[in-house]
Amino acid sequence: MSIASIRLYTPVPVLAEGTELPLPEAQAHYLANVLRAAPGETCRVFNGLQGEWRAEITQISKKRVTLTARVQTRPQHPAPDAWACFALLKRAKTDLVVEKATELGASVIQPVLTARTGADHVNLERLRAIAIEAAEQCERLDVPEIRPPVPVMELLRGWPARPLFVADERRTAPLLGAAAGPCALMVGPEGGFTDAELEAIAARPQVMRVSLGSRILRAETATIAGLALLIAAQP
Repeated sequence: MSIASIRLYTPVPVLAEGTELPLPEAQAHYLANVLRAAPGETCRVFNGLQGEWRAEITQISKKRVTLTARVQTRPQHPAPDAWACFALLKRAKTDLVVEKATELGASVIQPVLTARTGADHVNLERLRAIAIEAAEQCERLDVPEIRPPVPVMELLRGWPARPLFVADERRTAPLLGAAAGPCALMVGPEGGFTDAELEAIAARPQVMRVSLGSRILRAETATIAGLALLIAAQP
């Protein structure tokens, strides 16, 4: 693989010409020992704030690599302001949702705990690593915020003035379409929301019940398909 095609996320607060970027251990190992990069070779870096930059390898050893930002290749631009809220799934399915929601452009990924949720905790650091890797590969200029799981009732009580499209497993609602501005999608658990949860959802003025089509979808499929429909028209 060409080093020039590699993209790396760096959490530095300011990325500009001349910024030195000591890489964390995993990234340093990948460049030095897997790709066998050499001084003077370049890759691309981004921090979610100042766009994407071409960076040169200025120091490299088996355990340490330092890059220096040289020239901006893409300016930062606004990402879709879409939240993906989904009833927490088993580990592999949650990993899949985080990866695909990142690729599709979600700005916030919010796991939700419901009465029928089949899991109750996540490793946030691992999910963030999955999101970072997906952002590096899909040419995103930022990384979505991964929030801790929250009970659905608590989430609804504090819901902001943001349209919330809730997938209706009964398929009696209108088909979900693209949203032009800030928005969110909520998908329930495999067993569906309870009556009490549905009442709380219906009580929120920002809520719109929507259908994702004529077929019954698994929760992870519904989240991915719904998000794709919701932000299809956004950059």
